[in-house]
Parts: sequence; C-alpha cells; structure tokens
Amino acid sequence: MSTPILVGVVLFVVAFLVMRNMVGGISSEDAKKLVADGAVLLDVRTTGEYGSGHLPGAINVPVQDLEQRISELDPTKPVVVYCGSGARSARAKRLLEAKGFEAVSDLGAMSRW
Repeated sequence: MSTPILVGVVLFVVAFLVMRNMVGGISSEDAKKLVADGAVLLDVRTTGEYGSGHLPGAINVPVQDLEQRISELDPTKPVVVYCGSGARSARAKRLLEAKGFEAVSDLGAMSRW
C-alpha cells in the first residue's frame, strides 16, 4: 500500500472514531433497555435546556455541577448519560468513571433516544 493511501486510511479511521465518540457510545436501543432495567437516565445539560424538554424519567445534573453534586447519584447503579450534542455527556462519563462509577453509558445527543 502506498504512503498516501495508508495516510488516508489512517485519517479515515481516526475521523470515524472521533465522530463515534461525539455521537455517543451506546445505541438508542441499548440505552432504552438499560433504563427499563433500572439505570439512571442522567441529563447533563443546563437547567434551562432541561426545563424546555427532556427525556421521560431523566434527572438533571448539569455537567458543570456534576462534581459537586455527585453524592446525589448511586455509584452502584448503572447510568445512561446524555446532553445536547454528545460533548458534555462524554465529559460527564469520564468524570463519573474517575469517581468510581463502573457502569456508565454515553448516549450522546438527546436526539439519539
């Protein structure tokens, strides 16, 4: 394989992985099943965004407040996190995992529900 083709393939794979992370790491179907089985559905958008519409059963802890409010969540329960585009939910997932939450799934954008 020539170098330009190899570089193109590598760039494509990297772009795919970045985009996959931006849209979330769990499918809508899997997220719905987790929530139906008792996972916490966590909306990490702002209070205003949450107030103008959210997924049924979701609790709101804005990502900027998550570290201070983490005690409101049970680290033994699975969590499905979402936001507006996927950036804040990815950040929230990393924070929750760093604080010992073992079963955190990132839906990404709310529209993926």
